[in-house]
Amino acid sequence: MKKFIFSAPLTHSDWMLHDNTPAWGEEGVRTMLVQCKKFGFSRIYWRVFDAGKATYFSKLADPMIYTQADKPSHNDPDWIGVADELVERYKVLDYTKFDTLEAAVRIGHELGLEIYAWLTVNEDDHGFGYASRFAKANPEYLWTHRDGRKFHSQMSFAFPKVCEYKLGLIKELLAYDVDGLFLDWMRTGDIRDNPHSDGNGVAEYGYEMPCIEAFESKYGVSPFSVENGDERWVACRAEPRTKFMRDVRALTNKRGKKTKILVMTAPTGSYRGTQPETWDDKTPEWIRKMGFCKIDGSLRGLLCDIKTWAREGLMDSIVLGGYYMPRFNIETAYRYLMEETEGRIETFLYYWVPWSEKEVISDTDTARALGARELLFWEADYIHNMKESERREVIKAIQSRK
Repeated sequence: MKKFIFSAPLTHSDWMLHDNTPAWGEEGVRTMLVQCKKFGFSRIYWRVFDAGKATYFSKLADPMIYTQADKPSHNDPDWIGVADELVERYKVLDYTKFDTLEAAVRIGHELGLEIYAWLTVNEDDHGFGYASRFAKANPEYLWTHRDGRKFHSQMSFAFPKVCEYKLGLIKELLAYDVDGLFLDWMRTGDIRDNPHSDGNGVAEYGYEMPCIEAFESKYGVSPFSVENGDERWVACRAEPRTKFMRDVRALTNKRGKKTKILVMTAPTGSYRGTQPETWDDKTPEWIRKMGFCKIDGSLRGLLCDIKTWAREGLMDSIVLGGYYMPRFNIETAYRYLMEETEGRIETFLYYWVPWSEKEVISDTDTARALGARELLFWEADYIHNMKESERREVIKAIQSRK
């Protein structure tokens, strides 16, 4: 029987906000990683940014701690109320005095775990609405809609200064003894900025001047004279991301330690935000305001040319986020992925953390049928909320398939 590798992303700040939370500091990191090891995970993707700030000792991004001066980049009063409530809970987490990445790498390696740095490269608020220092200081580099509106925290790779900044963050992470980089391209910033795509699921950003000038120079026409989904215009907007990936690969190649690059993007038929058909009369208003964003695959929907990335060896493995619209599922996503990457690189499957032996069996049976060897379970802190009986059942099932 084929054995599997199980892995999971881990957001330290999320885990610290659960009830019966682990201790703050190194003891808490060890508690988290020991639980992950017992659960059956071999690789942990450690999140290094949250809410526009860093959970490691960064010189380019502010360490994660909040004061009254911190305000969401959105003016929605409903969201500000939610964010303020969360910030009150976050105030006990002082990342100016504790480097979680250093502790995670050191302790993880003691336990025999691989530790990757998980970087949400598209966004600079990291899903919480609090723009980074760089985003606040450089609004001229923000993504631009076709109609000229600016996004709140998403920095355009079409600008050399943005690439320099993002590569600087990568260099900081590679200074740690990480085993790899988890480049999360699926997260396109605060979902309160939805929709990020047009009605066909094509990215509705990239209308920054460097892209416009490049298109006009190459084709002699304005991108505003063609459809948003025009293949030439999509390719033009995707090129800065491909250049960035080449630069990242060059950095990892110069490193003394072999460093793998795992990429996460989205398949055709995926989405971000909340689907209106899932709402009921208990759905809070701030969730309703998140909006819905259809994504028509990695290239058209996220401007990530994964076919070229695979051909040029710019990534070692890839996984697709598991947010599927009706009629799409993990099987259709996997077929899309194999076609786009031409089967050139290792492919992972994205699942939610299983809560029963039945789910583990179903997940691994599907992976075996598709030919995938690694199952990425989203997300590690979920195991903290399991009943002990549930945890034992799942652990036993996972261990039998490792």
